[in-house]
Amino acid sequence: MRELFEIFWSFLKIGAFTFGGGYAMIPLIQHEVINNRSWLSKEEFIELLTIAQAAPGPIALNTAVFVGYKHRGYWGAVSAVLGVVIPSFTIILFVAIFFASMRDNRWVDAAFKGMRPAVVALIVAPIVGLAKGLHWTLIAVAAATALLVWYFGFSPIWVLIAGAIGGALWVAKRGEEGQQ
Repeated sequence: MRELFEIFWSFLKIGAFTFGGGYAMIPLIQHEVINNRSWLSKEEFIELLTIAQAAPGPIALNTAVFVGYKHRGYWGAVSAVLGVVIPSFTIILFVAIFFASMRDNRWVDAAFKGMRPAVVALIVAPIVGLAKGLHWTLIAVAAATALLVWYFGFSPIWVLIAGAIGGALWVAKRGEEGQQ
């Protein structure tokens, strides 16, 4: 029971103190589950993050589900999801109730504009962290992929399918070379 509360509390803190959506939560989740709690290794986290990205739904929620499940099974997943969802739900409910009176408030508008650079930094931080140790060719592939999606408007689904096929072919080819 104590571990379930720890999972809940960890994800509640992440959900409460992260602005900017799921990608902004990734560095906090990574720090909490790898450095603070040692629930996962960096390699396990990257694998779970890949699955969370490929699964339908918000990446932070998917990551919470997978981390909680990996650490404590079904109830771990439930604890993580509740922890990460409750702050956002509460904030959105509060904003929805009072939005009409805050919509034109210049202080609120200024606060949100001031948070934008921090949100961008929180999104870029895990990208840089995950890129450390990658061979330069993999970084080039990642940059080309980002360009295809962002600039040329390719669907991320087709890019993921192409990446999965490319990875499978790469392993198959290397497997044949290793057997010779």
